[in-house]
Amino acid sequence: MTAETAPAVGAARPAARRRPVRPGRLGLHAFLMAVSLAFLAPLLLAVYASLRPYEETAAHGYFSLPRNLSFDYYRQAFTDSGMGKYFVNSLIIAVPGVLLALFLASFVAFAVARLRMRGGMVLLMLFTAGNLLPQQVIVTPLYVMFNRIPLPYWMSESMTMYDSFWAVIAVQVGFQLGFCVFVLANFMRTLPLEILEAARVDGAGVWTQYWRITLPLCRPALAALGTLQFTWMYNDFLWALVFVSDGDKLPITSALNNLRGQFFTDYNLLAAGSVIVALPTILVFLLLQRQFIAGLTLGSSKG
Repeated sequence: MTAETAPAVGAARPAARRRPVRPGRLGLHAFLMAVSLAFLAPLLLAVYASLRPYEETAAHGYFSLPRNLSFDYYRQAFTDSGMGKYFVNSLIIAVPGVLLALFLASFVAFAVARLRMRGGMVLLMLFTAGNLLPQQVIVTPLYVMFNRIPLPYWMSESMTMYDSFWAVIAVQVGFQLGFCVFVLANFMRTLPLEILEAARVDGAGVWTQYWRITLPLCRPALAALGTLQFTWMYNDFLWALVFVSDGDKLPITSALNNLRGQFFTDYNLLAAGSVIVALPTILVFLLLQRQFIAGLTLGSSKG
């Protein structure tokens, strides 16, 4: 290369060409923003109402400009409803329920997707079909069954599964297991088979292939499922209402009912309680946001 043709040291590079903004792309972004605002509107309205006195919104409407903003309703909602113990009850149900559902589902998914077993596809279809069963159909049979299953006193004061956290956890795990198996089995099928084949050559057993090789690779999928499962189990109220008779064992969703008066309901106070109840699920999503998005986008492109 001659001195004449060689590029000058430090010469400015040509500016990168910007892609032209197309009307269709602008329309797509506008549509996505509108949908996002539509989903966020109830939450934003609840936060806005919880910061205003009920007398102000009753006189001027919920969409009027604020004249007085405070966090008094949040303190009142937390103390009047006794949310502290209900938070603990929800965590006692949701945390073990999520861990058990993911642990058991990963077992079944690994057997279906990675072990050459007969009837694996049929087993996967059975777990998936379990999600199609309406929950209300088996409320009465489960109620009768839990009243007949004995438990020691240290596990249940009623000496049966009824009126205990075990009943709610068992139902939550049972209903969520099919969905978790379906997602994890399909995710494990995308993992390279050469990894397990190399592990078998090195003498790795089935447990090592599952625990030390497959599960670490499924971390994004497990995080995405864990976020969804915690949200569903934490927000559920039906099963606790059916299988728990002791008011001190009810989950956090029941605390909102304590904020409703017999003759009058302060909806601004109820909005503050709803925001407090929603905080743990928002926190879990923020903590697992990166893994959650990775779990949703993995497999969307290949190569």
